[in-house]
Amino acid sequence: MICGIDFTRNAHHVARRLIGTTLLIGGVGGVIVETEAYDEADEASHAFGGPRPRSAALFGPPGRAYIYRSYGLHWCLNFVCREEGHGAGVLIRAIEPTTGIAKMIARRGLDNPRLLCSGPGRLCEALAVTDALLGKRLDRPPFRLVPSEIKPVVAVGVRIGITKAASTPWRFGLRGSRFLSKPFPGASG
Repeated sequence: MICGIDFTRNAHHVARRLIGTTLLIGGVGGVIVETEAYDEADEASHAFGGPRPRSAALFGPPGRAYIYRSYGLHWCLNFVCREEGHGAGVLIRAIEPTTGIAKMIARRGLDNPRLLCSGPGRLCEALAVTDALLGKRLDRPPFRLVPSEIKPVVAVGVRIGITKAASTPWRFGLRGSRFLSKPFPGASG
């Protein structure tokens, strides 16, 4: 258990539970407002088809970071879940910036709080996430996860930016947040 979340559970359970949790990396971060779940049986997942050098961390112990580059351009931060040997993870898509905003502004080169961390690449740039964090434990520095004091209202919808298994409703967001990467049209609760 990290921050009251059992990371040995399936990815869609963990993805939903992470909404409202505060994520800090090196003391910089904010409230997780958007996640997506991926599993080894899911064609859109890096774990699909079994472990490979790039995706080995997804099959490792739960509660660790899986970092990869999207299209060779942007780092993406994922949290490994399920039991060791089963590839599953949660992509952290967006946070509401709350702590270390001046550092995020300097890293991103813009001062619009809504755009600082609204998308996985933006979020990683703002939080200085690189592959140096690959495999690091989420319950140890530089990571810090803090539970929400209130029960968030979670929107559910299909994942975005993928072509395989695109209709799987494993995207979760804080309902009404203006910090989402994209709105949740027709999302259920």
